[in-house]
Amino acid sequence: MAARNYKLNKPGGLKPGADPADIIRKFEKVYTNIFTSESSGSMYVAREIENCIREKQKFGELCILGITTGKSPVGVFRALVEIHKKENLSFRNVVVFSLDEFFPISPKEQQSRNWLIHESLLDHVDILPENIHIPDSTLPLDKVAAFCRDYEAKIEEYGGLDLLFLGTGVQGQLGFNEPGSYTNTRTRLVALGNESRQAVSSIFYGIDNVPRKAITMGLGTILKAKRIILMAWGEEKATVIKDIVEGEENSATPATCLQKHPNIEVVVDEGASQELTRVKTPWLVGTCLWPERFIRTAVLWLCRKVDKPILKLTYQDYIDNRLGQLLEATGQIYDMINIQVFNDLQHTISGWPGGKPNADDSTRPERATPYPKRVLIFSPHPDDDVISMGGTFIRLIAQGHDVHVAYQTSGNIAVLDDIVLQTLDTARECGFVDRYNEVQEIINNKKKGEAEPIELRRLKGSIRRAEAKAACRQMGLTDPSHVHFLNLPFYETGGVKKGLLTDKDIQIVVDLLREIKPHQIYAAGDLSDPHGTHRVCIEAVLAAMEVVQDEEWVKECRLWLYRGAWQEWDLDMVDMAVPLSPDEVIQKRHAIYRHLSQKDIVPFPGEDKREFWQRAEERNQNTARLYDKLGMAEYQAIEVFVRLF
Repeated sequence: MAARNYKLNKPGGLKPGADPADIIRKFEKVYTNIFTSESSGSMYVAREIENCIREKQKFGELCILGITTGKSPVGVFRALVEIHKKENLSFRNVVVFSLDEFFPISPKEQQSRNWLIHESLLDHVDILPENIHIPDSTLPLDKVAAFCRDYEAKIEEYGGLDLLFLGTGVQGQLGFNEPGSYTNTRTRLVALGNESRQAVSSIFYGIDNVPRKAITMGLGTILKAKRIILMAWGEEKATVIKDIVEGEENSATPATCLQKHPNIEVVVDEGASQELTRVKTPWLVGTCLWPERFIRTAVLWLCRKVDKPILKLTYQDYIDNRLGQLLEATGQIYDMINIQVFNDLQHTISGWPGGKPNADDSTRPERATPYPKRVLIFSPHPDDDVISMGGTFIRLIAQGHDVHVAYQTSGNIAVLDDIVLQTLDTARECGFVDRYNEVQEIINNKKKGEAEPIELRRLKGSIRRAEAKAACRQMGLTDPSHVHFLNLPFYETGGVKKGLLTDKDIQIVVDLLREIKPHQIYAAGDLSDPHGTHRVCIEAVLAAMEVVQDEEWVKECRLWLYRGAWQEWDLDMVDMAVPLSPDEVIQKRHAIYRHLSQKDIVPFPGEDKREFWQRAEERNQNTARLYDKLGMAEYQAIEVFVRLF
């Protein structure tokens, strides 16, 4: 099914057509094209590649492409295959040079760049086998240097790369050119840094299985390409994109060397663009539109800039920091704006996430009626609910609402094998059926790079279900009929790479919505999940809501979004902030503890090495400190939500 392009509306920003593009982009050293979604950006890149191929075909010439692999080009590959099949784009005049490959690794292993590029693109188009060039990582070590020289020579024989499209790591890696790489480097064998190995550890089922070396084109090879397109998708790439586009050239961020290329274009989605000046602080580069929520954005930015609470901002603070146009556009004096934003933010705070019964709800984020409400919490994995909104979960139950929770995926791949054996050993010691040796044999016979055996996945899923139910009981949800395990099919591939969202997934969510008919829905609106599951899960919820949108109960339903374990909402976006008492923080921590398989060693932690309970507490406490610093009441911790509808 087509991508649904989930995103949040952010009102305000630059006024279209009010200022010339060169003024709006004045901080940008590289031409940057921002698209509304990854899918639209990927299609743009695919069309640019198509244009290059067709232009060469007109003159009977070869098109020499340099291509990257990893997560960034997946949508581009998909679009190219579609163009090939539906619009007769031939690849017979295309010569491909792949950017990199792990070393050593077999091309038959699903983690190899070779396997990925064939599976995603080359096996689906009519490219000639002799025109495919991918680093050979099966060579003996003493043959690699000669191979790399030959690889460079082949590129030169063709007259260089006509078009090279790239992704970048969070440290600005290009291919496997690690921080500190020189700009005169050529194709070579490199040692991989810990961050690069950690970034791919999930597809190798742990960092210990990740190769320690790789063959990569050098920065010098990359810079000799006639044209370069650099792609980046998602919020996790926002900081490095700002460095590449607006920062200083720095070997610690290798991709900044692209600033010196004469024909370079950066293509990003809105998530990856959000740290760019024209997106984050557009009043610094042009004329803006000023709806109420955007005023909050600017004022909170000003508070951080001058390190003052809202009500202490002065006229001079506004003028000195390029916000004079806000005063002019609104026609208000500065202290009235301060009061407006203070009240706006203060009204987000509520200790009654389900609405306070028999109360004036005109300035509260949730309605007083109906009471009690039917509440449905969607959790992508079996622990996201307690990690991200455990305190609110506790409040909703304590305040008498009819709370259901739906775990969208089994989360089975995040259970280590030794946890399974420990669980079975416990069952054996308790006198239950002894399956320890049977499962030990299944684990011993697993094949590297292949999907986990279904018997093992079922056991791991069972462990996570039991943990989720224990966490629910810890929070006060004791009715087992209110705990739903959806096991959405897209997730059940047995590997880290998941399937696409299908109508079957959506129908499972539709059926649950129709069964419960909730007044409130909570879902993970998190696009920073490094493994993509959260994105698919929120798209499943939104697609299901489209199916039921005309049903009577939907008119009384509100959808609230929480963040996952990797990031928190910026305060300018928050619609509801639920303060937690010290006791609720401890109760939430104990609920997270119930997820024993995720305790101490997080199998797929992303860049953050802290345990989930530590991330959650520090995040919630930091949110409370931010509210306090802006002049609000001081709380122990706060969970925040954005209302989608």
